[in-house]
Amino acid sequence: MTPQRVTLITLGVDDLERSKAFYAELGWMPHSEVPGQVVFYQINGMAFGFFRRAALAKEQNRPDAALGTGAMTLAQNMQSTADVDDAFARAIAAGATLLAKPAKMAWGGYSSYYADPDGHVWECAYNPFWSLNDDGSLTLPADAD
Repeated sequence: MTPQRVTLITLGVDDLERSKAFYAELGWMPHSEVPGQVVFYQINGMAFGFFRRAALAKEQNRPDAALGTGAMTLAQNMQSTADVDDAFARAIAAGATLLAKPAKMAWGGYSSYYADPDGHVWECAYNPFWSLNDDGSLTLPADAD
């Protein structure tokens, strides 16, 4: 098994029900949950979860840690600029905070940024140099730097 892999991403959230409602507006469907504690979603060969922030800090053996957000970006690559516009508009309508409107980027693509209700940053992007698989997953091209 390759060590270069991720099987689960878990984000700490303040209000699990608010997070579930926000992501439901984006079309996400929970796979399983421990009510009031954690919810999991199945996504393209891996899992994605939301865990109450205080409970996550306790589980990490850092009960007094102030777990932050914004130091990383979660990204969804899209098939077109129109798909970026649609996904961004849907997130804003669901209550996301606008960080950067969809725009042409210096690197040749088209991108936007928003923050979910807990401040986790998402990018919606179209990269003309990458193609997506039918299921929306990404395999980097052989000539990627």
